[in-house]
Amino acid sequence: MENDEASTKDTGQEGSGFGDRRFPRSYFMPKPVKVGEEMDVDITEMSRKGDGMTRIKGYVVFIPNTKEGDNVKIKITQIRPNHAIGEIV
Repeated sequence: MENDEASTKDTGQEGSGFGDRRFPRSYFMPKPVKVGEEMDVDITEMSRKGDGMTRIKGYVVFIPNTKEGDNVKIKITQIRPNHAIGEIV
C-alpha cells in the first residue's frame, strides 16, 4: 500500500466519467426531427417487431400500428441517438 498514487492510471481525462467508452459520431449530431413535430410520412419498411418504419433524411422513425404502404400523419414522441418513435395523429 505504499505509494497509492503511483498505482492509479493517469489517462489525462480527469473527471470525464466515461473512461474508454466511445460514442458513435451520430450520437451527438443534430437530429432532423424534434419531439412534438407533426408530419405526413409514407411507411416504407417494417421493423423486426412489426412496427412501421420510415426514414427522414436517413434518420429512422418507428411508428407502431402501421404497415408498409400506409400514408399517415405522425407526431414524434421520443428521440434516441439512432432513431425516433412517433405515433399516429
